[in-house]
Amino acid sequence: MSEETNTGQPHRSGFVGIIGRPNAGKSTLFNRLLGQKLSIITHKAQTTRHRIPGFYSDDNCQIVFLDTPGIIQPAYLLQEKMMDQVLRLRKDADLLVHMVDGNRPPDADDVVWETLGELKLPVILAVNKIDLMGDSAAAMEVLGSCRKHFDYVDAIAISALDGNGVQELVERIRDRLPPGPAFYPKDQASDLSMRFFVSELIREQLFLLYDKEVPYSCAVNVVEYREEENIDHIDAEIVVSRNSQKGILIGKKGAHLKELGIRSRKEIEQLTGKQANLKLFVKVREKWREKETFLKSYGYR
Repeated sequence: MSEETNTGQPHRSGFVGIIGRPNAGKSTLFNRLLGQKLSIITHKAQTTRHRIPGFYSDDNCQIVFLDTPGIIQPAYLLQEKMMDQVLRLRKDADLLVHMVDGNRPPDADDVVWETLGELKLPVILAVNKIDLMGDSAAAMEVLGSCRKHFDYVDAIAISALDGNGVQELVERIRDRLPPGPAFYPKDQASDLSMRFFVSELIREQLFLLYDKEVPYSCAVNVVEYREEENIDHIDAEIVVSRNSQKGILIGKKGAHLKELGIRSRKEIEQLTGKQANLKLFVKVREKWREKETFLKSYGYR
């Protein structure tokens, strides 16, 4: 039996998956909802590889949002694992938010429609980036176009970047969740480890610093994380697929790797509020993105 809130209404709780094509703004919305940076964001597609839980809590509800990789047609085993994270929502989520970039709406043949059909869950459509669309008529046109391809339970236009419409989206989500207690302490933001978030921050800087296929060929593995009162000691290895990529990562006289370490350390210290002693190492694991053993050891299950 769920508790009542101070408004006399039942407390509601549930799991909500955020899905959509790459670069639709899923992680931007996720971080906006939580009021902090838990998902890394870059201008490049397929930055998100894991399903990341984040807890939105107020007096009336607790919503476990699940940020997911962008929906694509997989080309190799790593991408298949990424899509498995999306399809698992069928068992794990109560509701979905389908994020659509209002400037790049999916066409009739887009893989996203098949995925929505496979998940068999109620879906709220969120047309994103209305701050860039010029007028509300453009957003309404995209809403109407998407509704021709899928039977949404609700639809809304938002800007994940500036927050326009986001609180209304939360209210609509809450109204569709079942009565129930909080699953986690209300002051907790996620149940993932600090090791995970540190590895993600390093991987974010890889996407920001390096071009072409190099970031997509990298995995980050935190091999040691030792905490002291005022400083964390972190050893992390960056795994690449080829020796040529190792040379690019390290750079002439180690200049590139040094810059990666400086930028990553700054982000880690902002997250932890402490100093970080970060050491980076580069290892070559040929075709790691296509080998089950390597993928499992790097957290892709």
